[in-house]
Amino acid sequence: MYPDNTLVTFEREGPRVIAWISTSPSPPVNSASGHDRRYAHLTAPLRQRGLECTVEYGLSDYIVHAELPDGSSLIISPPQEPPSEHPESPESWTVTRHRSAEPAVYEVIYDSDPDGTHAQHGGSVPHLLAAVDARLDRLGVPARAEQKRSAEQQAAGAVLHRAGFVPAVAFGGRHLYRLPSPVTDPAEQRRMVTRAFDMLQAEGFHLAAEPALLDPSLPLARSHEVSLGDRLGQLAVSVQSATHTSEAVAALSELTASGDGVLQRVVEILDTTADWWEGLGDTTDHRNTDRLRLIAENLGSYATELQAMRNDLADRHTVHPDKAGAQASRTVQSASASPRVSAALAPSPSLRQRTVPIPPLAEPSARITPPPTHSSPAPGR
Repeated sequence: MYPDNTLVTFEREGPRVIAWISTSPSPPVNSASGHDRRYAHLTAPLRQRGLECTVEYGLSDYIVHAELPDGSSLIISPPQEPPSEHPESPESWTVTRHRSAEPAVYEVIYDSDPDGTHAQHGGSVPHLLAAVDARLDRLGVPARAEQKRSAEQQAAGAVLHRAGFVPAVAFGGRHLYRLPSPVTDPAEQRRMVTRAFDMLQAEGFHLAAEPALLDPSLPLARSHEVSLGDRLGQLAVSVQSATHTSEAVAALSELTASGDGVLQRVVEILDTTADWWEGLGDTTDHRNTDRLRLIAENLGSYATELQAMRNDLADRHTVHPDKAGAQASRTVQSASASPRVSAALAPSPSLRQRTVPIPPLAEPSARITPPPTHSSPAPGR
């Protein structure tokens, strides 16, 4: 797993498809076994609320056990007696709270078994966690602190963004994404989910997905090796390590160059998008296209101002007083090598962050054929 146990889960919620990113601190060394990692998406939100969790063997499958402040225990269990036919993706969940000491407590918090109160949600983990969170709130368990998104979460979100998903409201410490609202055709949903799954798998992320959302017959989609944003990020790295104004100017030159500079290209993209969008014809479309053109105009003005500032910095042509001593052996000539070339060839910090030396659940080079279709999330593809 990733150091913070980042997991991306795809599942259907009514007519729409959602993807959510969950994370937790690394499990204790003495419990970092396969079944602990299997339930990381359940233990994560509980630990974020300060609860001590363990994964134990129940009647015929593993369960999650959490101690509550009032002395009672919370048990999250997949089907037992008989166990689920798909242990990695149970069709339902049961959550109970009990205490054997007086006053004794036995309470069913959530039951999505076929004849249970929440049967309509089946194996949905977000619905399970929503019910658990609501009950923990009423029991006075401290709310989870706002979690800063880790580099791995941000990287997963960027891949989902490029695959066509739209950010949704954060849910219980997890970051949600969804397919665009009009995408309701099952075949189109499978194509988009399959593409996102493959791109994430190529990046080495841990994944879970309802098999019905994946189409193994589609060509394998690979994520880009280095995104345009990552390559531009190298310009910031080059400025940070610059010892001479000419090195900083080189990065600004890539942004402000007339005709083919980055900012000029962004202005062209915005103007072209506005022209294309305007053809859709609705009132809101006209408002958005007007706003795009205004942003493009403002950005063009800023580009002109930045170009003048770049020229001022070029005229300084001097060694930076705070940087020169650190890298005195570097010559201005070698440091002034084209940032366009170095940015294209060098791996970026964000790419290194998400290339973590741990084995993915499945080899990125091959898609795993999912098990028979069922209604709950299953890892691997």
